[in-house]
Amino acid sequence: MWRAERVENYLGLPGQSGAELLKKLRDHAEQAGVEFREGRVLNAAAMGSDWYVSVGSDMENAKAIVLAAGVARAKKFPGEAEYLGRGVSYCATCDGMLYRKKPVAVLGYSDSAKKEAEFLRSIGCDVTWFEKPKNCEIHGEAGKVNSITCDGETVNIACAFILRPALAPTDVFPNIALENGYVAVNRQMATNLPGVYAAGDCTGGPLQVSKAAGEGLIAGQSAAKYVAELARKSA
Repeated sequence: MWRAERVENYLGLPGQSGAELLKKLRDHAEQAGVEFREGRVLNAAAMGSDWYVSVGSDMENAKAIVLAAGVARAKKFPGEAEYLGRGVSYCATCDGMLYRKKPVAVLGYSDSAKKEAEFLRSIGCDVTWFEKPKNCEIHGEAGKVNSITCDGETVNIACAFILRPALAPTDVFPNIALENGYVAVNRQMATNLPGVYAAGDCTGGPLQVSKAAGEGLIAGQSAAKYVAELARKSA
């Protein structure tokens, strides 16, 4: 929505740009006491009734999660999934020290990508920077990455840091159920994973802000009810 030049179909607030509407929504949320934490979510794991979510190099835990990931359209590059954790990383500040003083590639798609590239340089990595490459292929040998080809340029590397703005829901929650490529939910916006709810474009069309807001309301109430029920059972 940030890129929308004009939003005319959000009831009561017509004729604004997407950026203006988002700012009003965020200001309202902050006035209500919502705490915003910025960072790229890399994975999530359930332990008992708790969820642990990796955000960059930090770890957050919660009893319930509302997934509002939008639509992640980027396809994986050849070799990306195969070498994940063996020379492919989504977080320079998390994994950079493993490749200190080694050649690495940074594929920059997010606002923070250049900062992460500078971090790698600061710890002695030999960084090759690719600005939003469209066609890449990751090569390896003996189970590890040894080179990458992006838009016709090939370099020898020990790791490729692919810094997209966000990951697809199935990358964060590998066991989440999908329906026609979107996160499957019921009327309570619950997914097949206990304590995980979803709302907005990631659950399918219509891809409209009013639909996303309504689903967010239901998902938030369902999550709160789920947490309250856990507390009642443990009392």
